[in-house]
This record gives sequence, structure tokens and C-alpha cells, in this order.
Amino acid sequence: MQAVQGVFQKNQISLAPMNSSEVRHANAVDADALGIRHESRGLLTISAVVLASGALLLALISSSVAQPLLLTILAVLAVFGAFSMLAYLAGHIQLTDHTPKDLIAADLADQHPDAMMVTTLAGKPRWSNERMTKLLGKSSGGLLGSLEIALGSAPSVTEAMFRLSRAIEHGSARSEEINVKLSSNALGDRRGVTHVRVTVAPFVHQPNSEISHRSESAPLVLWTVKNISADRARELNSTKNFKQIIDQYDTMPIGVMTATSQGTITRMNETMCNWLGFEDCANLRDRSLNLKDVLASDGVELLDSMTTPQDGVPVGIDLDLVKNDGVFLPVRIMCQRIANASQPNGSVDSSLIITAINRSADQLDEAIDTTGTRFARFFRSAPFGIATVGKDGRIANTNASFSRMIIDGTKCLGQTAVSVLSKSAEQDAKEQIEKGLEAVLSGRGKVAPIDITAGKKGEFTRRIYMSPLTLNNKAPEAAILYVIDVTEQKTLEAKYAQSQKMDAVGKLAGFVAHDFNNMLTAIIGFSDFLLKTHRPTDAAYSDIINIKSSANRAAGLVGKLLALARQQTLLVEPLQLGEVMSDLAPLLKRSIGERIELKVSTGRDLWHVKTDKLQLEQAIINLAVNARDAMPEGGRLKIRTRNITEREAQRLQRSEIPAGEYVLLEVSDTGTGIDPGTLEKVFEPFFTTKEAGKGTGLGLATVYGIVKQSGGFILPQSTVGKGTTFKIYLPRYHLEEKDFAAIKEKDDAKKTFSDADLTGSGRVLLVEDEDVVRSFAVRALERQGYEVLEAEDGIAALEILDKSGPVDIVVSDVVMPGMDGPTMLKELRKKDPNIKIIFVSGYPNEAFQKALGEESFAFLPKPFSLPQLAAKVKEELTT
Repeated sequence: MQAVQGVFQKNQISLAPMNSSEVRHANAVDADALGIRHESRGLLTISAVVLASGALLLALISSSVAQPLLLTILAVLAVFGAFSMLAYLAGHIQLTDHTPKDLIAADLADQHPDAMMVTTLAGKPRWSNERMTKLLGKSSGGLLGSLEIALGSAPSVTEAMFRLSRAIEHGSARSEEINVKLSSNALGDRRGVTHVRVTVAPFVHQPNSEISHRSESAPLVLWTVKNISADRARELNSTKNFKQIIDQYDTMPIGVMTATSQGTITRMNETMCNWLGFEDCANLRDRSLNLKDVLASDGVELLDSMTTPQDGVPVGIDLDLVKNDGVFLPVRIMCQRIANASQPNGSVDSSLIITAINRSADQLDEAIDTTGTRFARFFRSAPFGIATVGKDGRIANTNASFSRMIIDGTKCLGQTAVSVLSKSAEQDAKEQIEKGLEAVLSGRGKVAPIDITAGKKGEFTRRIYMSPLTLNNKAPEAAILYVIDVTEQKTLEAKYAQSQKMDAVGKLAGFVAHDFNNMLTAIIGFSDFLLKTHRPTDAAYSDIINIKSSANRAAGLVGKLLALARQQTLLVEPLQLGEVMSDLAPLLKRSIGERIELKVSTGRDLWHVKTDKLQLEQAIINLAVNARDAMPEGGRLKIRTRNITEREAQRLQRSEIPAGEYVLLEVSDTGTGIDPGTLEKVFEPFFTTKEAGKGTGLGLATVYGIVKQSGGFILPQSTVGKGTTFKIYLPRYHLEEKDFAAIKEKDDAKKTFSDADLTGSGRVLLVEDEDVVRSFAVRALERQGYEVLEAEDGIAALEILDKSGPVDIVVSDVVMPGMDGPTMLKELRKKDPNIKIIFVSGYPNEAFQKALGEESFAFLPKPFSLPQLAAKVKEELTT
């Protein structure tokens, strides 16, 4: 490249392309025209004469006669000096000897075995050596056309030239190896030139300011055509020799195959193909076979753990191959991993060479297939981990399951058993492992099993059993280790413990809820009466408001306890989450404040779910408030809904989420995030990371209870410093005809009935064992215009109906002494199958749904207010 640039630099002013011969001719003309270029001694003589003449002139200055002559001489000297200065600046006069580097570069370019040419980016030739000139000839088709014709004009040549031109357009270098048919002998005997390498290399030419008036840089391209026919011939011969060697392997009585570091099988000899039952080994790559397809059990993991590209030492092992029909084939394998090349990321690529000897009973003498060999096969294929430990405490042998279960398949042979087993164990477990190994290596048994964590994230639990080997002193093994997976068992134990805890909380909450809700119903109800008899300006008005507000907060706390225990009263109905989010978005915006951006994204054609709308909204609000607290400086809260198909649910690979169709509700924030230790506890009751007095620890526990009671699942994901995401999966609900009718009735009721008008007429039977609650409810309904009959239990209610006649609707408690609500309803329906009834209770309606069977009823959860009771009665009477 430098030689070419040297030649090109001396001829840059010329616009016509020049080859090296023209360059040498132009330089010779310059040297003859200015003989003083190489005669620096003559220049010194002239300078001495000029100086002497100047001294003589200084002597004649005082003479007036010589003044005209002096002026003439000075004018001549001035012209001569100016001419000399210009010639020196232009480079035609030099004070030292000049070496014609451009001529040397031109000779080197002409004698180079490659054809070379310099062009502009547009393809205009600027310079070429003699080989390129001879190769192109006198074609007038432009550079690309001329070069394409010179190389044979085959389709492969055309495609290669196109790729080279595109590389020039992008300013990048590129090489193409082309099969050619030359029309000249520029690169040697054209009959022997079969392949050439054409290279383009863009460069920026910097002009020499000493010999050029132009100072701007010029982007140029160097084209090189190199004869690589001899290299290709050598490669072809090597390939033929390699194929001959491979053909010999095909006839050998041993199976041979090679695989990449990812396990993809790249080559298999005929013997191996016949063993495995493959008919066509030539198309092996099209099958995309992997070692896992032909090695039984955990054979691949075992080979990976036993071989490394660094040592390259062959290892032997007895394994089973899996034939194409699924039948196992016992073989003795010699395996060696060979390093190929280092990757850009620093890793080492490698290949696996596997040689196998068939050890099936029909091909080996029974003497060879000994008990030890059969045991080795059992040892390798066991579904649990087995390892032997030497007297020095190092692992002597393992099966594939041990490597996979303890250290994820990495090599462990030769390492100390303590280091391998303690790699991810906690401190207590490490001490147990050290003591246990010390005991079994000394011949003592009865070591208690030890549980350790394994996996990259510690997500698995393994149980280790240790036993001494009662062998003679010459035996290399002193102990044996067994490893089983108890992850599922530990998970079930944790779930059972959690369910026991939740059951205890549920019993407590259920016990409190019934009596507590009765008291709260009375407090809230009589507060409503007092508010109707006081004006906002009265002194007691604000006190009454505070009483009612505190009662409502207490009711909310009871609701959280019930939700936590999954015994909350849920008024389930078919819901479309898109509609729920549209209604809830304004409230969420007010709850999170102006510093947090709210973005709601609803999927198209969302399926229905069946749950309690109010409770689901409460769960979403709880998550939004938690997200707000995690973003004190502001951020983004995103709520997204979409359908999850059964296939997507399977890809989740979560044991707690069975395959099925779900609707996903995803709440994510850009807050501080939650560390892994805290994330495991976020759903525990009364667990909070907030300061004292700022959190009850029931917010996320309540969300968990609501989701679980709705038959759904909730999964948290978080990254510290980036944010947290809660994903709620609710089962898809397929609408039935009765659901469409219920939705229509609900819509019609909304159109014909407003909450502001709660008055009505009719005969109501009120059944309630709590006197204070019954007193409030009677007064509330009578104020709205109803005739109310009251009874303290189910037996009294039946007697009243016998004496007083039929009623329009019954409002009854569920749990009562004597006869409870469900039993009373069955007796009432015997007399009047169409009688309407509203059950009021602090227990969920699912608690007594089974007892009622197919009986229809309405439900109002306790505690309730005066407007809620009046609205529910009017709603049932008008539908």
C-alpha cells in the first residue's frame, strides 16, 4: 500500500490514469529539463560568483560614473534571485542529493505478483501496475465491467463484484475468492489460474504540500487481484487425504462420532450409524442430532464433567447409547475434548471426539461382561447421585446425576468432597458436612442426612447420605455418598406450614368477624341515624362522623383479616378486566399523586374472569399504593392486562400454576425495588418494611388472600434499583346463559334505579338474633316506607309467617341459635318456592353455599350501612 501511495503521490496532479512506466518516463523528463536538480555543486559556484559581484558593486557605489551601470546590475540580480527562490520553493532546486523513491516504488509495484489498481470511490482509475493493465486490456466497459470480463464473466464473478462494490459504498474492506477463467496471462499461465482473491481496501490519500498545490485529502480504493490457485490445490489434496482417512474409519469395528461444545453431532462413521439404526449418515447434519438424543440418562452431563479442553486427556466410561428405536445399547466409551480456538469473549471453543466399543452380550465374551461391568452401568444410570470418596477425602468417581445435582455438571473428580458439597451450603451445613465426612472416612457410620442448597440461585434442596465402605486397606475408596432431590418435599412442607398458619389466622378471624361485625353494623347504622338528625353545623356532627369513620376502619381491618385467611365475603361476578381498569383509573391517579405517571394498557378481546369487583379493585389499589411508596421521587406505574393461553402458561414452568387459560393483570413500577430476602416475605402477615405506625403489614397479605380466594396466582419479580412487578393470573371464566341474563338485569337495574331514591313499599320479614342489629335494621327499613315484621331466629320467623301471612321479601342472618338461615330458607321454599331472601352475614357466602345447594338467594355482607341495606332490598324487589 505504501509503495502504491508513493507512486501515486508524484502524479496526483494528472487527471488521466497512469501506469508505472508512464511514471518513470515523467520523472526522467523532469530531471533532463532541470539539470541543476542533481548539480548542487554548480549552484554553490554560482552563489560564490554572485557574492563576489556584490562586493565589487559595493566598491563602485561611491562612483557617480558607475551609478547607471550599478542600477542595471542590481535589477538583473533581483530577477535572478526571485527566479531562484521560486525554483527552490517548487522543489526544482535542492541543496542535497535526491533519491528517486517514486521510481523504486514503481519498480516494486510492477514486479509484484499481484495485479493492483488505485481508483476513486466512483471507480475512476487513477493508477495501476503493469499486471493490472495487462489483465484489463483495452476494454471500455468501466472498471467493474472490465475486471468482470477479464475474470471470465461467470455468475459467481458477477455476484462477487457486486458484493465488493457494496463494501466500497460502505467504506469497508472486503475479499472475495472466485473461480475464474482468465483471458490473459497477466497472473501467470492462464490455463493454470483457476482461483483468484479480489480485495478492495479503501484508504485516504494525503497530498504532499511540497509538490502539490492541493492540500485536501482524497478517499481512494486499492484493488488487488491475487492468484490463489496453488493454495486451493493444496487444500483439495488435504481434503482428499482426510476423506480417505475417514473412509477407513467407516470400516472399523468401533463407533466414532464428533460433536461441538454445544453437543451437536457433526460426524459419525458407518459403524456408529448402524449401531444406532440410522440409514443415511451423509445427511446427519440435516437431522440436527444432539448427544442428548443418543446418550442415555445424564450421559452428556457426565462427559462434560469428566472432560475439559484444557487438559485434552481421554477418559473412559461405560454408558448406554439410545438407538433410533429407543433400545439401549451398552458401550465402552473413550472420550476426548479438544480445544479449537479462542472466542472473542475469551471462552474456548472445543470439539468432543467419542470412540465406542459395543459391549452387548452378543458381541462380547461373558468373561468380559463381568459383574463389575454390569454394576458400573447401574452406577452410571442411577436416577440419584452417587459418588465415592478416597482415603484422602477427594472424590474418586461419580455418576452423571451427582454432577448434575450438586455442581450443575461441572468437573468435580479429584476435588475434595468437603469443597464440592460445601460450595453453596450454609455455615451450619458446612460444619455438618465436615464432621460427617470425617466420621465415614474413619470407618464410622450412622451419620445423619444433611440438607444443602444447590443451583445457581439456591433454588434446589439436596439431601446427602454418607456411608463408610468396609473394604480392605488397598481399596482406593473409603466412603460412598448418595444424593437425592428433596426440593419438592421441602416446598410441600413450607406450603403446609404456611397453610397451617393461615388456617389458625382464619379461625381467629372467623371467630372475631361474626360478633365484631354485628357490633360494627350497629355502630355504623346508628351513626347514620344520628347524622340524619344533625346538621353539619352542629357541634356533635363532626363527632358522629369520626365515630362512623373509625367503625368503617375497623370493618376494613376485619375484612383484611378475613382476606388474609381467605374467608372474606366475595360477591363474585363475571368481570372484564379492561372495564374494571377503565373505571378504576381515575381513583388510582388520585391515590398515587401527580409525581407518578400512570399508564394503563389493556389487551384486545380480553376474556372474562369471575371474582369480586370491589375486592379486586382493593387489591389493585393496595399494589398501586405500595408502588407509590417505593417511588418517593416520582416515577412510572404501569398496569397491563392481557390473555394468557394454555401454551404460554406451560412455558411459565411454575409448579404452582397449572396449565390453563388465564387473564394476566400486571402492575409494575420503577421504584427502589425489593431485595431477594425481603421478596420471599412480602406476603407474610404483619410483615412490613415501613416505619412504625406507617404500615400494618397486611396490605400485600390481603392482596394475596383476595387473589387466592378468587382461584388465581400472584408472582412478584423485583430488581433492586430498577423496580418491582406483581403478576396476577386469574383463571378464565366462560360465560353461560345465566351470566348474560344476570348482566342484563344488573344493567337494567342501574338504569331504572338510582342510589339517591331508596324509598320503597312492601312487606319485609327481618330475622336477626342480635337485638341491636335487628333494632337498627327495622328502623332503617321503616324509614324507607316498608312494613317490617321481626323475629329473633328461624323458628320464630316460621311462626310469624303462619300467623301474619305472606311477605314480599325476607332479610335474615345466617348463623342463629335454634334454626339457622339456610335451614329456614328450605322450610320457606316448601311453602312458597318463589319467595325472595337476602342473607346478611360476616361470613363469606361460599361458607353456606354448599348447604343451600341450588337454592337462589341474595347476599349482603356485614357490616352494612343504612343506605346499603335499603338499596339492596329495593334492588331485589324491583328485579
